Amino acid sequence: MGMMRFGYRSDYLQSTDVTICFPSGKLTTREPAPAPAAPVQTDPSQKGGAVRPPDPPKFQYKDGMKLQVIWFLHGGGDDDTTMYRMTSLERYAEENCVVLVSPQCGNSYFNNSVTGARWADHFIKELRPMISAILPISDRREDNFIMGFAMGGNAALGLAMMFPEVFDAVVDLSGGIGLTMDRDEYIAQLSWMGGKMKYTFRDEDSFIGSDHDLYYLAERNIKEGRPLPKVYIGVGENDFIQYRVKRDAELFRELGYDTYYEEGKDLAHEWDFWDLYFAKALYEWLPLKRAPIYAE
Repeated sequence: MGMMRFGYRSDYLQSTDVTICFPSGKLTTREPAPAPAAPVQTDPSQKGGAVRPPDPPKFQYKDGMKLQVIWFLHGGGDDDTTMYRMTSLERYAEENCVVLVSPQCGNSYFNNSVTGARWADHFIKELRPMISAILPISDRREDNFIMGFAMGGNAALGLAMMFPEVFDAVVDLSGGIGLTMDRDEYIAQLSWMGGKMKYTFRDEDSFIGSDHDLYYLAERNIKEGRPLPKVYIGVGENDFIQYRVKRDAELFRELGYDTYYEEGKDLAHEWDFWDLYFAKALYEWLPLKRAPIYAE
């Protein structure tokens, strides 16, 4: 797997960082050998040498080649590298032949804040065009997904609803805090979250109908006939925010979104849950091709 992190100048954020995970281990400049159709028999006389599975297929670098991409959003208090260091996410991306792009946002909730930071504008107007100019990622909606955990989970829902024509599917893992489909819960969190929320989100008198009103955005997409991303939501059954994550899933489903919800048994707001569900999202939930897209 290829990993890179770089800082760059931003018109919206002044300067910031992004981590990119590129499946270089699945690609080769040589003519790839065909993978054997069955497990390979090794010398039984050698210690541990019984049967091994066939080597996974590799794909050739070619002009015009594109790859699917997951825009992967970190949690609160983390940065754009934390999930790669704390889980097997890098390996999951490699094995599924998908690019991950993980921007740094501090504790901004990846949204345009009331104090002036325009993170959502940066994401759609600056980060995506920049990454597309650097990497061979597909710009087709069917090849673009957005995913996040904790703070990044609700942020992923928000960006998917703001820009539904960009993302085919969204994955929210343990979201609950920040943007929510439940307007009463949005208002309630303004007090118990304190200053971090106060300086990011609109107050209860101004958020309805704004880009901080997730229900409004989700309903608007239906009324305007926009494409609707498929929604995948997961949370640990012992997570302190489980009730709100579940409620978000219920409200998406009631509006008519294709919604899948799952709880991790005996798991909470923790890396054990996220590692397991990062794998579920990449291996089971998202419609990944697991191969490059070659020009015809």
